[in-house]
Amino acid sequence: MAFSYAALTYIIALIIDALLIFSAIFHVIAFDELKTDYKNPIDQCNNLNPLVLPEYLVHLFFNILFLTAGEWFSLCLNIPLIAYHFHRYRTRPVMSGPGLYDPTSIMNADVLNRCQKEGWIKLAFYLLSFFYYLYGMIYSLISN
Repeated sequence: MAFSYAALTYIIALIIDALLIFSAIFHVIAFDELKTDYKNPIDQCNNLNPLVLPEYLVHLFFNILFLTAGEWFSLCLNIPLIAYHFHRYRTRPVMSGPGLYDPTSIMNADVLNRCQKEGWIKLAFYLLSFFYYLYGMIYSLISN
């Protein structure tokens, strides 16, 4: 059993993906709290906005590792989400700081539903990715 760069890439992706799963769960819970009026939109947006760029950057980081390791299928699975992150951040509302969520518009029903649906879809994507990365790690450890 040899330890290759691809296996290391999958191990890093597993660890980061676990963190992204917790981040997606936090987002889903936060939007549910907004929907049920448990939290103030200003406080909730101040808690969520600092997490947006780190989520995007760590997702991009392990995909750069997939690129350098030559794991093309894993990279191709993640390209649509990277493109969506880029598009979402490029078309974000005008705000004074970094982030996606504007406290003045987050309580609109359509915006809140879209953000909550986005959180659930990202959670499902990260969960499926976690198991695929686990498979990829085991396969790369066994094949070498």
